[in-house]
Amino acid sequence: MAIATGIAIGAGAVVGAIGLGLLGFEAKYRQRQGNDLVFKPGQWETIERSADRVLLVGETELYNATDALEIMIPEVSAEVTLLGGDDLHGIQSDIRITPQHPDAPAREDGYWFAYIVKAKHSTGVKISIELTGANLERIKTVWLRFNYMTYGPAGRIPKIGHAVVPLDYPDRNAPPNWLDRDRAQVFPVKTHLLTHLDDPVEVVCRYVLPHSQEGDIVTIGETPVAIMQQRWRYPADVKPGWLAKRLCYFFLPTSSLATVCGLQTLVDVSGAWRVGLAFAIGAIAKIFGRPGVFYQLAGEQARLIDDVTGTLPPYDRFIVLGPADAQGLVNRIKRDTGLEAAVVDVNDLKAVKVLASSSSKIDGVLQDALRSNPAGNADEQTPVVLVRPKLR
Repeated sequence: MAIATGIAIGAGAVVGAIGLGLLGFEAKYRQRQGNDLVFKPGQWETIERSADRVLLVGETELYNATDALEIMIPEVSAEVTLLGGDDLHGIQSDIRITPQHPDAPAREDGYWFAYIVKAKHSTGVKISIELTGANLERIKTVWLRFNYMTYGPAGRIPKIGHAVVPLDYPDRNAPPNWLDRDRAQVFPVKTHLLTHLDDPVEVVCRYVLPHSQEGDIVTIGETPVAIMQQRWRYPADVKPGWLAKRLCYFFLPTSSLATVCGLQTLVDVSGAWRVGLAFAIGAIAKIFGRPGVFYQLAGEQARLIDDVTGTLPPYDRFIVLGPADAQGLVNRIKRDTGLEAAVVDVNDLKAVKVLASSSSKIDGVLQDALRSNPAGNADEQTPVVLVRPKLR
């Protein structure tokens, strides 16, 4: 009996050890980075813009973000979407992709040969976009989609990189249209379509300073700030997990967390354990008449994520997170321009949330001045609002 018991205990220990080993093996596998090759949109320049020809050139980059893996790029291609206020049919586009590898010259015939990017290294890609035809002046924005095939430890995985390049720039010296409010006047400032090429402080200097005076407050919407910081994700790049697939059905249909990709974006930022616990505690709190606990516990991004359709084209096809270091940004605006500043989240429901401000003394004025959402929720392209408090 003792021998049989010993054998059973030994067999159980072996099975347990194998099970723990398999769990450890699986945990290690899930930490693998796979084909983590990142497209960086880089810098773009308008080389020519005439009545019948536009030439854009971008110096972009493909970066291998893994710690020790080699990733190959066997294929690349690109396509563009043109955005403007009028009919753009008939405009022809020609895209040329030229590799700028650090150790291999490009082929004269334009063929993209398969290339290996080592861990923590990158390779350059020069992209030229030539537009020809009539009514080229109607083009306001060019949206490039760079399709690249990755080949590596995770197999053959297609990916898409994006670059949004503005062509239309409003006159910064146009007369301001001030709107009257109880405690302040407000001026919704029209800008070009803000992209990764822009810096918020430079935007303020370009469009706001010509109309500002001492005592004014400049506010920037949280979504435009996040866009300039490249804090957006294409839904095709989001990989929904077990938790997001199940919990997204419990949010209101109007919530940005009511889709699996929207909720997975939050999971990726805050972590599965935090989101799961926040949901469980929030559900219990709601039973006892305390709504909103989930958003208090799941992290700041739970309230800030904008799902698809949440902003103006072409970003209406992306999931946009909230901005990073909003307080640092408003401090920088105050230092470089002398204006009080705030990053705000405002909607048409008369809700005004001040994410960060250069002084807490301005928050009350902003609540009154922005309650009617003068920046708008459509495609007004007025991400900045200048607020001029009234003297009392």
